[in-house]
Order: sequence, then structure tokens, then C-alpha cells
Amino acid sequence: MKKNIITLEVDGMDCNNCAMSITRFLERKGLEEVFVNFQTKEVRFQEDEDHFALEKVKKGIHKLGFTVVEAEQPAIWWTFERKLLISALFTAPLLFGHLLMMAGLHLPWLENAWVQLFLCLPVYIIGLLHFGRSALNSLKEGILNMDVLIFTGSTAAFIYSVIGLILAEPKYIFFETAATIITLVLIGNWMERKAVAKTTSAIADLSQLQVEKANKIMPSGTIISIKKEELRKGDLLQVNEGDKVPADGVVVAGDVEVDESMLTGESLPVPKRVGDKLIGASLLVAGNMQMEITAVGKDSILSQMIELVKTAQQDKPDIQRLADKISAIFVPVVLGISVLTFLGGHFLAGFTPQQALMNAIAVLVISCPCAMGLATPTAVMVGVGRLARQGILIKGGQTVEIFSRIKQIVFDKTGTLTTGKFKLDGIDYLQNDKRKIHSLIHKLEQRSSHPIAKSLVEEMEELPNGQNIPFARIEEEKGLGILAEGEDGVQYKIVSARILSDQQVNRKDHQVFLLENDQLIASIGLQDDIRADAREMIQRLQDIGVETIILSGDQQAKTAKVAHSLGVKHFHGEQLPAEKLQRIDDLRQNGLTAMVGDGINDAPALARADIGISLGGASQAAIQSAQIVLLKPQLNRIFEALVISKHTVKTIKQNLFWAFAYNIIAIPIAAAGYLNPMWGALFMAFSDVIVIGNSVLLRSKRLKELDRTNL
Repeated sequence: MKKNIITLEVDGMDCNNCAMSITRFLERKGLEEVFVNFQTKEVRFQEDEDHFALEKVKKGIHKLGFTVVEAEQPAIWWTFERKLLISALFTAPLLFGHLLMMAGLHLPWLENAWVQLFLCLPVYIIGLLHFGRSALNSLKEGILNMDVLIFTGSTAAFIYSVIGLILAEPKYIFFETAATIITLVLIGNWMERKAVAKTTSAIADLSQLQVEKANKIMPSGTIISIKKEELRKGDLLQVNEGDKVPADGVVVAGDVEVDESMLTGESLPVPKRVGDKLIGASLLVAGNMQMEITAVGKDSILSQMIELVKTAQQDKPDIQRLADKISAIFVPVVLGISVLTFLGGHFLAGFTPQQALMNAIAVLVISCPCAMGLATPTAVMVGVGRLARQGILIKGGQTVEIFSRIKQIVFDKTGTLTTGKFKLDGIDYLQNDKRKIHSLIHKLEQRSSHPIAKSLVEEMEELPNGQNIPFARIEEEKGLGILAEGEDGVQYKIVSARILSDQQVNRKDHQVFLLENDQLIASIGLQDDIRADAREMIQRLQDIGVETIILSGDQQAKTAKVAHSLGVKHFHGEQLPAEKLQRIDDLRQNGLTAMVGDGINDAPALARADIGISLGGASQAAIQSAQIVLLKPQLNRIFEALVISKHTVKTIKQNLFWAFAYNIIAIPIAAAGYLNPMWGALFMAFSDVIVIGNSVLLRSKRLKELDRTNL
């Protein structure tokens, strides 16, 4: 039996290094399926009371310098904001006095060393508690974070100043430097927290869509109001105009219009009638209805969207691995450079001890490993959030990077490039009993999730039937058809033309054939329309250099007709599932390949491709096999997903370039003595904000490729 997944909210994580320290701590204790997201403040792991009890986990996280937020926990008075406010109030006079002195103006009381100590001490104590505990615990865990650099730099300045105070040497006193470093870094952290919150806004927006209460219809007909936690699969609900749909379900009574834009990006209300599917949290804009719940909780589409967005950075893109490796050794290297700066500056370059120390401190406080840790997850979170708002679910940050480099996209034809809404185009009856044939087709095709089967079931319901044939066995063979055996031993099959011999096929333009004991008794002709947005989507993909291929199980002639209509040069018809897999393997030799499909027979090909894309309304097997799921069967979403993925990766590269370039340039400047530690702290404080800000721009950035006027 699989163990439960425990989820905790942990406050105090500022960057990827913080998340890594908690991850390593939990993994060392033997816990499995550990996932820590500093952006959403979420810590998850598989419950294991035998190895490490939950209370011990909480205590361990607290010892690392972080706070586990409890559900009933009272509001904390000593908040981060209060730390920042008090630090700023005590630092302001010190910094003001220092600036006046640099301008040639003197306020004797502000230049008094004891006054400076009095003003600096509260700030240093706040820094000691805030940065010092985190720094010491990171040393214990073997993952040195940025707090080590801040704590070391501010402590060096403070202790050196205390020694100057004792020795009565004014030139040794730098209390304003110690206080300013701490305050500026706290300001940077505060700005960083605000910016990071914007990267996770998609999660907050989706969470707010959840319905708190619903109107349940009891067996007696009485309607009662219940909480969302009490909803169960199979419950019958009353939903009135202006209400949100409480859960995923189907319409059982009423004709209504539903606004699904907040979930799928569909701008116009969608008409819903009896039997149509409903998405929980969508808005009923016209009419009243009764609905039956089909999914609640973690099984609902909204919950799956939230979960996918939350775990978007769990699979790190390859581009982040180099940054992670450098981040792991960054702090020790900077500490070494700082020591060499002091020793080299004093003993080799002839700097005074004070100047050499200031240079060493400047090296510590200007360095910023957090920027490298923030570069990828913030961009991925914003990019995935933007995709989610358009009804495009993407599984993991690595998918974003791979999809951005895709060279070929393979499309299934039926139900993907075509509507999948087949219309009957005639039946040839080779047996006189039409009612029996209609009943056989209806009952057999009910066992398949293929679009043709669904359409045939609907068509047969409109034709006269009624003969009930008892079956001992009915089963579907992927890519072959439906096979059945009656209780009287008679065998029935519904198959495509490629399964039959040339002698058995009576109509070359028909697609489906019904056999009784291997004797053809009926053939069915169907017609299917190409999706309205298929041609535009194909053209857009080709314009940006993506090759398009059609891979279909349908007849070669029909596949060719669709391909020529859409301007697709490469196509393959009459493909069995195994043949599709081989085609995918062959194509992957030429470059990264995506597969778009919706049927159960597409699931193996979706899994085999580098990226599998499943359309909305697809079979569960196809959704589980795909890395990208489109909630609405709109093909233009594929192009949109590709463009946003490309810009997400572009943003990651920009962030990493800034993070590396900033440190490569800033550290030598500080070591050479051209940068005051206070300016270094200021630049460091803003470096993270620049990275996060660049990621946040992706939320609303206009992407010219998506401008339809460019076509």
C-alpha cells in the first residue's frame, strides 16, 4: 500500500539553496519522494513514521532556520517586515551621518563611536538571528548559502569596529558598514519575496477559483447546501445562473451556457446540453441545470492544473544543471577569494589593514549565488503559469526546455486534425436485417474510445434498432477493431479495410466493416471535417521551421487528401500502433519530435515521442502518456505552447547570463578596491530582483509570434 504524501508550508526559504538544504536534510533521514519548492513555500515527502516521525521533521526544519506554518498557528508578531523596519530605523542615522561626513559636513554626536555602537547593535543582533542561524545550519548540512557571505561580511565589519572602539582608533570603526549591509540585504530579500509572489500568481489565481459550497439534490428532491469537502462522485447538484460549477461532472438536465475562459482560455461561453462534460470552477452564465459529479478533489481538472503548476520545476531543465553545480561551490570559492583579497591587498599591494578588510568584505557582500538559483525556477514558474491560464497543462520544467527545441511535430489525423465528429455517409447492407446490423454496430462500438466509435454510437441511436444480442465476450484490439462472441458461439467483428482481404472489401470509400463469422454483412461510410484552425496552425509551425507530419491509421487516400488540403508534405496512412512507434523512432533520428494525438491507440506513440501532446477530451490513457495536455481541442494552442516555451527558455538564458556576468565582473572590481561594501550590498540586493523581474515580465510580455497579423 502506497504511503501518504505529507505537505507542509515552510516560511523563510529565500532561494534554491534554502530548498536544497531542506531537501538534503529530509533525504538523509531516509524520507522518499521529497520535493521542496521555495517559491510556493511547499515541502512534500512520503510519510514514513518508522524512519522519521512528522514531529521530528518539523523540529529538524526549524533547526535549519525555517518555520513550519501550522494551520491553527497564531499570527507571529516578530515578522520579517518588522525586522526590516527596525533595522532601517537604526541604520538611517548611521548612513546619514556617513554621507554627511563624506560631503565634508560633521555632526559630532553621530561621529561618536559609542552612539554608532548603540545604533548598530540592534541591527547586528537582527542580522545575527536572521542570517547567522541560517548560515550556521547551512554549514552543518554542507550546503553553503548566501547567508554565510552576508553573516561573515557584516560580522567582520562589526568586530573590527568593536576592536577600534576599544583601542580608541576612529579609522578602525565601520559600524555604519555592518548595519547598512544587513539592512540593504533585508530590503533586497523583501523585494525578492514580493517579486517571487508574482511568479506564483497562477497558483493563487487557480486556487481562488475553487467553489466553497454547492447545492446538493437529495433523493427526496430537497436541495441542501454543503461544503466542497462533502462533495462525492455521483452526487446530483443544482447549479443556477451566475453560480460556479462546483466540481467536474456532466449535465443531466437543462440547456446552459458556461464560461470556461479562466480554465481553458476559451473566450466565448460554451453551450452545454444533457450529456456534455463540465469543468469544475467554470461559470454558468445563462440557464439553470442539474449535474452529476464525475470527479472531486485531486481527480478534478482544476486540482490537476494546480498540481502541475506547483510541480513545474520538479524536473530541472538541463540548462539549470550547470548553474546548480556552480552554485554548490560558489560560496566556498567566494570565501577563498575574500581571504586572498585581504592577504594580497595588505601584504602584496600595500593596502592598509582597514582598506584590505573593506575590500574583502566588499567581495563577500557583492557576490550573489541566489541569482543563479533563481534564474530557472522563476522563469519556469511564470511560463508554466501563463500556459495554464490558456488551458495548456505542461508536466515539468524539463518539458518546457525540450519542447522549445522541437524540430518535428507528428499529428494523428482522426480527431486531431479533423473534428472527430463523424457523419454517416451511407451503409451498404449485405444482410436484410437492418435492425440487427444497427444493434450490432451500436453495442460493439460502445466498447471503444476511438472518435469513429463514439460517432457511430451516436449515429446508431438515431436509426431503428432494438434487437438485443447477448454476448459472452467483447474486447478491443488496438489498431485492429472490436471482436465479440455471442452466447450462441457466433463471432462478430468491426474492423477497418486493411484487416480485410481485397475480395471482402465491397466499397473502397467506406471505412468500417461489420463481419459475422468472417463474412461481411455491412460496410459503413463516414465523413469527417478538417478543424477550422488546422491550416493556420500548420502554416505557423512551418513558418518557424517546424516540420509537420501526419501519421494516421485511416486509409492512405483519405490521409493524403487531408495532408494536401493542409499543405503537409509528409504523411503516412493505414498505420497500426506498432507501425506508428517505428515511424516515431525513425523520425527521432532526425531531431526532437513531438506527437499530437487523442485516441487510446495514440498512447504508445505519445509516450515514445520526445514530447507527447494530448488534446482536450482525449482518452485518459492518452492524457497520462502525454507531457502536454490541451484542455480545449484547439490546435492553435500547440503553436502558442511552443512560442511560450521558447520565450521561457530565452528568459532563463537571459537570467543565467546576468547572474554569471554580474558575479564575474563585480567580484574582481570589489577585490581591486573600487567598490565600497555598502555599495556592494546595494548591488547584491538588487541583483536577485533583476533576475526575478525579468521572469515576471514573461507573464504579460507581448509575443510577436502570437500576433495573428504577422501571418
